[in-house]
Amino acid sequence: MNENIKLSRSLSLLSVIAYGFAFMALTTVFSTYGVASQISHGMVAGSYILALVVMMFTAYSYGQMAKEFPISGSAYTYTQKVIGPQVGFLIGWAILMDYLFIPMVNFLLFGVFFSAAFPEVPMQVWIFALIVIVTYVNVRGIKVGASANLLVVGVSLLFLTVFCMLSIRSIVQGTGTGMLLNIEPFFNPNESFEYVVAGAALLCFSFLGFDAVSTFSEEVKNPKKNIPRAIILVTVIGGIIFTIVSYLAHNVWPNYMQFKDPDSASYEIMALVGGNALEAGFLAVTAFVVFGSASAAQASASRVLYAMGRDGQLPRTFFGKLSKKTKAPVNNILLIGFLSLSALFLSLTLVASFINFGALIAFTFVNISVIVLYFGKKKQRSFKGIILYFLIPLIGSALTMWLLFNLDTPSKVLGSIWFGLGVLYLLFLTKGLKQQLPGMDKDEAM
Repeated sequence: MNENIKLSRSLSLLSVIAYGFAFMALTTVFSTYGVASQISHGMVAGSYILALVVMMFTAYSYGQMAKEFPISGSAYTYTQKVIGPQVGFLIGWAILMDYLFIPMVNFLLFGVFFSAAFPEVPMQVWIFALIVIVTYVNVRGIKVGASANLLVVGVSLLFLTVFCMLSIRSIVQGTGTGMLLNIEPFFNPNESFEYVVAGAALLCFSFLGFDAVSTFSEEVKNPKKNIPRAIILVTVIGGIIFTIVSYLAHNVWPNYMQFKDPDSASYEIMALVGGNALEAGFLAVTAFVVFGSASAAQASASRVLYAMGRDGQLPRTFFGKLSKKTKAPVNNILLIGFLSLSALFLSLTLVASFINFGALIAFTFVNISVIVLYFGKKKQRSFKGIILYFLIPLIGSALTMWLLFNLDTPSKVLGSIWFGLGVLYLLFLTKGLKQQLPGMDKDEAM
């Protein structure tokens, strides 16, 4: 490890928010809309509201932990410092499911969309090209990635605004429900609330990004103030955008059973409200958004691996090393790029099944870490302390566990296999839990 080289503290609040939005991929509301409509029986907006409420509890806990530990590693760092190195290792292993597989989802989506638009070019060519570009941008350093993400977020917001305006015009002209005010996208009294819950379990995937903000704690200015702010802003603004777009989409096309293909339902809605021009615009925006999400996910994963390597929980000489020139964990970035090549032969369904499981486990333990640290170790047990450091994180952990148990079977099976591999590796590292894993003092990275 290069002890004199540290991550460069160069990101502003706006830049780290852009990383969160880029990771989140604001237009993911379109990618999941058709499937979410069927799972929630048309109550997608209600599912987004429920998912936002659940995520807000956890976002609060992330903010509290980011104030206490303004260093890289996110959920791994928080649980490692508060509960112990072994639990921290397993949570780091779990969250890597998201950070390693989200880039693959984006690479696969890019290949699917562009091979459909340009069938003469094999899908694998598009996937390989994007992997190379994303890896190159991240190797160049955090400031290059931040500039790219600002462009990605700007293009996304512009497209979403255009879609909303065209949808409102279509509804006013009598398309779909013909109503701008309608309760059914949130809750249909003729349907069970269980469908809203099932939709929320799927759509919590859309919020992944607020937690990734915390992986840049050592690269943002004034992290104790800006990281908690960024976490809350990314969660709330993202949730509002998802809810508005899904609400309008339902009113434009209320019969979710009439989609030709749920996976491409958004294309049918685009054609209805904006014709071929909006469909073409969506394809172009998808290229930007997929690039931004893959880039932010790869950057986040490299920081988690760096934190685990710096702590000695992964081989330090490889994972805990930074580039002298860019102060980026280049080894980790290149490794993730190499692993992403598996997107050339994996299916989108298989890769997507891995993602939510690890995130919800990590979210649960971040909530628990707040209780252990503040209510337990720091004895913040006044009336205010009970509310802030016990009840809120307790509710957050209960809600994330609730969503975890409501995941589909493939997600739980594949996630359990990944987590089980982590347990086996932990047993190997600790010689059957007889040896303690190494850790790092919180001030070492400051």
